[in-house]
Amino acid sequence: QPQLVESGGGSVQAGGSLRLSCAVSGYFFNNYYMVWFRQVPGQEREGVAAIGAGVDGRATYADSVKGRFTASKDSATKTLYLQMNSLKPEDTAIYYCAATTTVVVWPLSAADYANWGQGTQVTVSS
Repeated sequence: QPQLVESGGGSVQAGGSLRLSCAVSGYFFNNYYMVWFRQVPGQEREGVAAIGAGVDGRATYADSVKGRFTASKDSATKTLYLQMNSLKPEDTAIYYCAATTTVVVWPLSAADYANWGQGTQVTVSS
């Protein structure tokens, strides 16, 4: 029974869109900052987006995705989303979600997160 389950990945052409979901269980959802990371095999996990605690938490983004990705959450269903538009080949990675009670500041560090979902693969072709 994983606490974080990512879904929604797939293969798209450059310029296309995908919407990722992260289903959460075992957390007091509104008390946690939620984050999205991505990882290419052989490289470190890179912070992509974060959204604050509470019903209307503020979302922040890495410079590389700002203006293209939108993070949101549904407190009723305990689901985190990442809407990805104008996808680029360099967005190709496995995308993961995680949660923390620590105030999130940029740059994000994967070392600050111990519990991850299984990830969902995003592949963007040129």
